[in-house]
Amino acid sequence: MPLTISSVCRNITPSTTLRLNALVNEKKQQGLDVISLAAGEPDFATPAHICQAGKRAIDEGRTKYTAVAGIPELRRALSEYLLSMRGLRYDAKQTIIGTGAKQVLLGALQAILEPGDEVLLPAPCWLSYPEMVRMAGGVPVVVHTTMDQGYVPSREQLSWAVTPKTRAIILNTPNNPTGVVWDEAALRMVAEVARAQDFYIISDEIYEDLVYEGEKHIPIASLSDDAYARTITISGFSKAYAMTGWRLGYAAGSKAVIEAMEAYQSHATGNPSSVAQYAALAALTGDQACVEEMRRAFEWRCAAMLAVLDAIPGVRYAKPHGAFYVLADVSRLLGKRFRGEVMETDGRFAELLLEHALVSAVPGEPFFAPGCLRFSYAINEERLAEAGRRIKAFVQELV
Repeated sequence: MPLTISSVCRNITPSTTLRLNALVNEKKQQGLDVISLAAGEPDFATPAHICQAGKRAIDEGRTKYTAVAGIPELRRALSEYLLSMRGLRYDAKQTIIGTGAKQVLLGALQAILEPGDEVLLPAPCWLSYPEMVRMAGGVPVVVHTTMDQGYVPSREQLSWAVTPKTRAIILNTPNNPTGVVWDEAALRMVAEVARAQDFYIISDEIYEDLVYEGEKHIPIASLSDDAYARTITISGFSKAYAMTGWRLGYAAGSKAVIEAMEAYQSHATGNPSSVAQYAALAALTGDQACVEEMRRAFEWRCAAMLAVLDAIPGVRYAKPHGAFYVLADVSRLLGKRFRGEVMETDGRFAELLLEHALVSAVPGEPFFAPGCLRFSYAINEERLAEAGRRIKAFVQELV
């Protein structure tokens, strides 16, 4: 038998955002002044008290294996946090800590999917979702939405997508890549369809603290006893606490699901970093002023990013109210020429923007948003303004 690569790994599409980050770093190493609007992480430093807790854990020798699902004190603190901050009552044993929200989400899919089970993905959606579903043996079923409907599917769209093989839906609000925050009516509609058709809800709430202009994040598990019972809530510490490199996420759900996730995790990765867990404990139990400070900064930057886009003819968007992204529809600019070349796709738009304006953005196609670019405004105000000038100058060259 020839030595081959598995069909699962052969068919995985590498992360577009990570590839773009690599290109940006390559240009920076060449001495070029690249402004990245592609990264999906806060530009803030991890708050000092969290870092100090991590250092203290090292100094105290807390560097050994821990329980697979996390240290008991962190799981208890998470249980208390979810009740006080989200109105969700979970016993500590209904929680699990993992190596980033991404790993926890994949563990949830492994826990509930049989080969061939289908998972509904309202789109535009994070580009890792369909790959994760396939890696877990499932079949992604994309439910396409439009800017005119606020990138939220209708009841009819969801119902038409359901089949006897439907096992779950993955929600993400606030949303990556659109920045849209789903309101209570939309969430209740999803909960009602899930109840009628009997499938799980996986709710990715990693951007839950980053909402603007009076919007409110609503955990779908809080809407009813049935929604609570069938929801697996996913979140983590990377966005709200600027802890992307610490790699720590969590899930909360029914004991049966969490126990299955723990069993899978025990063989797949084991426990997450002990040092990161003690830092996360300080994040949950310490002063939350740092979260609000970053949220306010992102709210201001959101307005600045929209002002940049408003100044560019032909660009449209659904106004974001959360996360730190805006999905800009540039389809009216496609088909135009840039220095003699016809710019036909959003991917080519992003490549030319990086090459000639030294501004990076993520093409919409991997998010099931062709004709769009995702701009991240997780960048300081001065650099954001300069990026705006460069984008506008680039677009003015189109003929």
